[in-house]
Amino acid sequence: MYDIAFLDIPPLRSAGGTVRLPGSKSISNRVLLLAALSVGHTDIADLLDSDDTRVMLAALDALGCHVEHRPGGVIRVQGLGGQLAVSSAQLFLGNAGTAMRPLTAALALLAAERGGCFELSGIARMHERPIGDLVDALRQLGCPVECLGQEGYPPLRLGNGSAVDLKLDQPIRVRGDVSSQFLTALLLALPLVARERAIDIEVVGELISKPYIEITLNLLARFGVQVQRDNWSRFTIAAGSRYVSPGLVHVEGDASSASYFIALGAIAPAREGTTGVTIEGVGLASIQGDIRFVEAARAMGADITGEANRLHIRRGQWPLRAIDLDCNHIPDAAMTLAVMALYADGTTTLRNIASWRVKETDRITAMANECRKLGATVEEGADFIRITPPARWAQASIHTYDDHRVAMCFSLAAFNPDKVRVRIEDPKCVAKTFPDYFEALFERCETPVDRIPVICIDGPTASGKGTLASEVARRLGFHLLDSGALYRLVGLAASQQGMATDGEALRQPSQAQRLGALAAALQVRFDGEKIWLDGLDVTGALRTESAGMAASRVSAVPEVRQALTELQLGFRRLPGLVADGRDMGTVIFPRAPLKVFLTASAEQRAERRHKQLISKGISANIADLLADLKARDHRDMSRAHSPLKPADDAKQLDNSELSIEASVQQVLDWWQGKAADAGN
Repeated sequence: MYDIAFLDIPPLRSAGGTVRLPGSKSISNRVLLLAALSVGHTDIADLLDSDDTRVMLAALDALGCHVEHRPGGVIRVQGLGGQLAVSSAQLFLGNAGTAMRPLTAALALLAAERGGCFELSGIARMHERPIGDLVDALRQLGCPVECLGQEGYPPLRLGNGSAVDLKLDQPIRVRGDVSSQFLTALLLALPLVARERAIDIEVVGELISKPYIEITLNLLARFGVQVQRDNWSRFTIAAGSRYVSPGLVHVEGDASSASYFIALGAIAPAREGTTGVTIEGVGLASIQGDIRFVEAARAMGADITGEANRLHIRRGQWPLRAIDLDCNHIPDAAMTLAVMALYADGTTTLRNIASWRVKETDRITAMANECRKLGATVEEGADFIRITPPARWAQASIHTYDDHRVAMCFSLAAFNPDKVRVRIEDPKCVAKTFPDYFEALFERCETPVDRIPVICIDGPTASGKGTLASEVARRLGFHLLDSGALYRLVGLAASQQGMATDGEALRQPSQAQRLGALAAALQVRFDGEKIWLDGLDVTGALRTESAGMAASRVSAVPEVRQALTELQLGFRRLPGLVADGRDMGTVIFPRAPLKVFLTASAEQRAERRHKQLISKGISANIADLLADLKARDHRDMSRAHSPLKPADDAKQLDNSELSIEASVQQVLDWWQGKAADAGN
């Protein structure tokens, strides 16, 4: 997951390959609650691991429900059988509506029947999301429910510690035109109190998002509760209803998340060697209403085929067709249509989307604002949005409003025909439903290598370039290439194989060729601060002085340098690369948009190295370190091949008196200037 302030996505060209989706958020949290309310234990396979499910799991734990993590990623939930294991608890539910609404209904009924008291709260945005219609319905039943802040909004207090008689003889009335989650909450909770009589729910007004109610009814049936439906206006829960675990439940891949990869296949030409995008984990037999996004994408021109648990998508008509669509049946996935509309041949209108305004943010306003930044003409109303594509695309920084769907939708704008960069602010917000979304996207997208940005940081030994490069890469979400580590790896691998790297040995042509072959065959992987060679963590071994000296010697061998050049070029992957070394800007990436040459006096570098070694318990003599650094500098600057020197267009940064934070900020400021120039 990209836990950074912003993520810059360079212009993308094509996409293809197979993606397996995370589990459905809607199904995951419903199944977790049903499992907790049931008799017996339930094993849940393919449960979504995200912010929303984590807050539900934390809530169940606080309520005394035992959850066990079993082999193969299976979650076992020991059901409470409709009982209360604790009589009071304070639950923090973040911004998870799929946890807040159902838990509100279930705990309000159980607290009223058995004398409990529970407080439910969330983040500030959750306290702005209306829940008054559900509160009104629960109060009809006689449940003590108190809004602790603004009336009709969380936080809530459910129950007062005393048992009360519930009023179950009259139909419970609930509005259906604000959020289907209110009806879902009642449908999930009322079987707990339907032991002796049938219970009716009447929907007031038109029920929106009917497919989500179908998910609820389907899952209720799996857990042994049948609900009779009279059109979409009346629901009857049979007397004697009781939740019983089905034993094992497999969670479908998330159909809403599938919409981004359906759109990806519809927008992007097929990547070389693929026939487009394949989605696994959800297909045409899905119980999720958002699978009907397939129909909308086809209407816009996407070529989509599929099976029960798989979809295949490729670009069909281009540009896409503009559509005018009632989106009541796909309220979440319809957001993706708004970005697809940017690639259409005219004006697209999405109607009946009033529910967007009470989601994680006001999504109609959010989508309108961000589409306009890209150059689109947008009209918005109380329950519609109308989008005309840009005549010319503008480089934009997309504000995501702490809304996962906004972030994922606008990543698709990177395929724009004007080849402008797209910045996604706060990309970590996708953790709500799809923590690895951007990684999944980049693995399946391709762009010409010269569009992938590179920042080169070169400098002499002990100048701090490794620390600087690592932190800059982390801040930008870029890959990291520690070229010095590659030479250290050659020296380490040579040592492991008994190959000499002293000066006399390196002057022998046969030894130089052997080292070149060794370098070409390196199996290396950088994973954060860890470095792996042939599947083994060699991070510690590479940090020794002997490894550093060996690296300096073998780096002067032309055969080694030639072998490592292709390996280094291969690190240039989406979304970008920070490369540190001694010739990154002069030899390996001479056309990189930003090159930094980091310097510090030999005395300052020797002092830093001395402190570093002493802190690790390694004895060192500062005079010897200074002499060694000067010798390395001379050797690196005077070698015949790729001598250490600044690139002609490099920014020189003397960090002798700078903190690491100040150095990082200077490089980021330079990078921001380069990015701004590229957008003009």
